[in-house]
Amino acid sequence: MSINLAASPQAYRESAVLTAPPERLVVMLYDGACRFLHQAAVTMAGGDIQTSHDRLRRAEAIIDHLLATLDMSQGEIAQRLESIYIFCQRLIAEGRIRQDPEKLEQVRGLLRELREAWDQLGGAAAAPA
Repeated sequence: MSINLAASPQAYRESAVLTAPPERLVVMLYDGACRFLHQAAVTMAGGDIQTSHDRLRRAEAIIDHLLATLDMSQGEIAQRLESIYIFCQRLIAEGRIRQDPEKLEQVRGLLRELREAWDQLGGAAAAPA
């Protein structure tokens, strides 16, 4: 029997996404956006505009998804998240236009804070009562 080791990490990630509770999925999205923003900032600072642009598009797609899937019936928290995501989109656009990696790091900092809150929420939901 042959095991395809190259496919294993991808299969593991797919399995993790398919079986994760909603709170964990949000944390995973924040992780991905932060990773792409960091890569964009590094490549932007190094002058690799094409790679930076690609990584920014990926981070923007994640933020767009987070924004599109907000449940606005949840009231104030959803409205605040919407404002934060729109602000993040604005900072990314400014960073891209001005070629300013610091703007991207600002977004990354905001998303890391949100990630920690969602991670704690997920841990609290998983903890026994």
